[in-house]
Amino acid sequence: MNIKKGKLIVFSAPSGSGKTTIVKRLLKNNSLKLKFSISACSRTKRLNEINGKDYYFISKDDFKTKIKNNDFVEWEEVYKNQFYGTLKNEVENIRNNGSNVVFDIDVAGGIKIKNIYKNATLSVFIMPPSIEELENRLRLRSTENEKQLKKRLSKAEFEMSFANKFDKIIINDNLETAIKQTEQVISEFIN
Repeated sequence: MNIKKGKLIVFSAPSGSGKTTIVKRLLKNNSLKLKFSISACSRTKRLNEINGKDYYFISKDDFKTKIKNNDFVEWEEVYKNQFYGTLKNEVENIRNNGSNVVFDIDVAGGIKIKNIYKNATLSVFIMPPSIEELENRLRLRSTENEKQLKKRLSKAEFEMSFANKFDKIIINDNLETAIKQTEQVISEFIN
C-alpha cells in the first residue's frame, strides 16, 4: 500500500500574534492529519519549554556545523547569534509517513519553504488586529524586558510588511474565529 506523501502548512506571524496558540489547537484536530515540525534553535530554552517538543535546542557551534553539512531546509540568524532552522530529516520523516507537516516559523523561513516545496505548501500569515494590540499581548506575556520588547515590535512591523507574500492572511482578532477560519483553509488545501 502506497502512503500518500503529506503536504506542508507554514504559519508565520510576528511574535505575540497568537500563531503558536492557533497551531497547538489545530494539531488536536485529527481529521487534518497534522504533525508539528520541530525547529532547531540556538537560543536559550525558556522556563516552560521542552527540548525535542518545543524546539531542538542546540549550541551555536552545533548549529553552524549543521549549516555547513546542509542539514537544514532553511535557517536564519533571526537575532545576532540566535539561529533558527528546519531540519531536512524532520520534514521528510513526517511527509513520508503520510502526515501533513505544520511549521510555526519566522517570515523569512516560511517564504523559503514555500519557494522550495511550492504547490505542496500552504503558507498562512497570522496577523494581529493592530500593532497596539500586539504590544499589549507581548506585555501581558512578560517574557521580555523593555529593550527586548522594543526590538520585537520593530521586527513585527517589518514582518507584517511580508504578509502579502503568503497564500492566506488570517487576522487574529478573535481566537476562536481565527482557528475556525484556519481549519477551513487547511481542510480545503489538503483535500
